[in-house]
Amino acid sequence: MRTVEEHQAAVAALLPPLPEEEVPLAAARHRVLARDVVARVPLPGFDNSAMDGYAARWSEVSPGPVRLPVADDVPAGRTDVRPLAPGTVQRIMTGALLPEGADVVVPVELTDGGTDVVEVRDAPAAGTHLRHAGEDIAAGAVALTAGTALGAAQLGLAAAVGVRALVVRRRPRVLVLSTGSELVEPGEPLLPGQVYESNSTLLAAAVTEAGGEARRLHFVPDDVDEFLTTVRAELGWADLLVTSGGVSAGAYEVVKDAFAGLGTVEFGKVAMQPGGPQGAGTVDGVPVVTLPGNPVSSFVSFEVFVRPALRRALGHTSPGRLRAPARLTAPLRSPAGRRQFLRGRYEGGEVSQVGGPGSHLVAHLARANCLVVVPEDVTELPAGASVDVVLIEGALQ
Repeated sequence: MRTVEEHQAAVAALLPPLPEEEVPLAAARHRVLARDVVARVPLPGFDNSAMDGYAARWSEVSPGPVRLPVADDVPAGRTDVRPLAPGTVQRIMTGALLPEGADVVVPVELTDGGTDVVEVRDAPAAGTHLRHAGEDIAAGAVALTAGTALGAAQLGLAAAVGVRALVVRRRPRVLVLSTGSELVEPGEPLLPGQVYESNSTLLAAAVTEAGGEARRLHFVPDDVDEFLTTVRAELGWADLLVTSGGVSAGAYEVVKDAFAGLGTVEFGKVAMQPGGPQGAGTVDGVPVVTLPGNPVSSFVSFEVFVRPALRRALGHTSPGRLRAPARLTAPLRSPAGRRQFLRGRYEGGEVSQVGGPGSHLVAHLARANCLVVVPEDVTELPAGASVDVVLIEGALQ
């Protein structure tokens, strides 16, 4: 039986870093930067005003009150700003180019707002309300490092330093296939013994949230030849095949039966619950991860093994979910020898278990926002005990 860490390493080793591609800023949100971005210009690009007010020489406006002629108006965007003549001020707007010779901006609130002559009632200290060129970032400095996840702030910075496109890792293309003759498309009539197929919807959404591009394969019955034919017809598109179901010890385990004869996919058990039966390897050179079929087992297995591998291949420097310590609101029990991933609700530093440990409890999974991690050597924890929680859907990512 493998440990969780051993199987994580086996899955991660299947997926090398993805190829690079250049995309415009508008298409780069939620992508991962593959190369450092160097600032083409400093930020700010020039000395400018941080306030609406009057650009002045501090020695001429302090102490106040004083009255001085307004020699010019400097709106934001004006490029032909004249030097500040002695004994005058220039009315200036936020972000406007600071005239040469000015060493303070007096906010309009400290004046009478005059346009020809202004009365400065008081003045702040010299150097106040000035933004100096390059004080945020210097030209030629690294603005964003490779491995940065690109959100609104990062894209705004890239645009501010003059970058129009970014080199990112290509999204991983993931084929998602659920197996089972009992599976029926949601919304269709159900016969006795049939269930609606949900795993491919769950896993495709999980792939997308991890940064990948998912494609769901057509449903197939528990038939080895049809399974292999269906899979091989699609593998040319994929960076990874993820299957759910057909990997346990039953009589009709189509995934295991189909792949075992190829000799390139290893099946076994991992010391965890839910999600013990696992498989990993390659088919026709394409990485394959086989997950158990129960929905909760499939979801937990994806979270523990597939999601971090995808994010590492994308270039994330921290591919795992955020974790936090939490206090249990109620006692819990756990079987020895297997790491438990219990569904929980994390709020205000406390966590309560959502539903039981059963791997079929999808409704309870949907109400959870974390996984409560119970180590293999722990069998019982009292209320108030500290546990490690993995923040998932509905929590911080």
